[in-house]
Amino acid sequence: MKRDFVVLPEQAGERLDRVVTLHCTDLSRTRVQELIEEGLVLLDSRAAKGSHRVHGGERVTVEVQPRPPMRAEAESIPLDIIYEDHDVVAVNKPAGMVVHAGAGNPRGTLVNALLGRGLPLSQGGDMLRPGIVHRLDKDTSGIILVAKNDGAHAKLGEAFRQRTVKKTYIALVEGLLKEDSGRIELAIGRDPKRRVRMTARRSAVLADAREARTDWRVLARIDTTTLVEVQLHTGRTHQIRVHFSTVRHPVVGDTLYGAAAELPVGKMTLPPLGRNFLHAAKLGFTHPRSGIWVDLKAPLPESLRTFLKQLAAAAGDDPQRIDAALANYL
Repeated sequence: MKRDFVVLPEQAGERLDRVVTLHCTDLSRTRVQELIEEGLVLLDSRAAKGSHRVHGGERVTVEVQPRPPMRAEAESIPLDIIYEDHDVVAVNKPAGMVVHAGAGNPRGTLVNALLGRGLPLSQGGDMLRPGIVHRLDKDTSGIILVAKNDGAHAKLGEAFRQRTVKKTYIALVEGLLKEDSGRIELAIGRDPKRRVRMTARRSAVLADAREARTDWRVLARIDTTTLVEVQLHTGRTHQIRVHFSTVRHPVVGDTLYGAAAELPVGKMTLPPLGRNFLHAAKLGFTHPRSGIWVDLKAPLPESLRTFLKQLAAAAGDDPQRIDAALANYL
């Protein structure tokens, strides 16, 4: 399918990939960039780079071809497996790892790594998501549960839908929470202005909003931040991140939802964390075959422990107090 349009005068100086995205509203910018790299976007009948700055008046031709079907490929990637039997495997996923392949993330995923270990995985999802019954954001670390056969996939999927799986996180949020515990109940939907974000509001009606509940308990207050245990009762996209951002306590490191790029502490500023301070620390579920309740734990990554120590030291706090709070928790 070909599409032709003329660059508008007011678009002069814009990047080609952005102009194409604005004119072809059904294509993501990632897909537009792929088409440009494949030579399927022509500027005045010639191929051009996505970064090319247009002048206005040029004719653009876009040939949209369907993507070839993608499937997950095995890769040799180290994994921290914390539990495994004939039906399920639980992985302590590192921050920075995407759960499954998609546009812009064909390799280096959790699924690729599981296939690289020769593990059987359920086919309850699709070719890109074998075994996947729930997800963690790329920059969130911690426990993710994977089904090894279709029977386990069906039962675990139903458990997540019925909210019988217990999911507990550790997060560091900006600002001092006044109460020692609390609950956030705000419906969550896609942000209509920034589609990569979710949004939550107390009163405004969102077209695709779904109920969401987050319970939290303070573990420690450090300078102008609060370390919290978070219990999820629903599993909405970015739920913890958008809920705490909405109540003006964004997760440290989460610049998408308003956190500072660098954290000021006392008279100094800590370097960027490079990820969200959010870790899926505990997960409890009924085993799909035996019916026995299983509790899993994943220790806080060393990078986050180091960040807490740096934070405590910069604030003149006792790092051992923070260690004690975590030891009592984990």
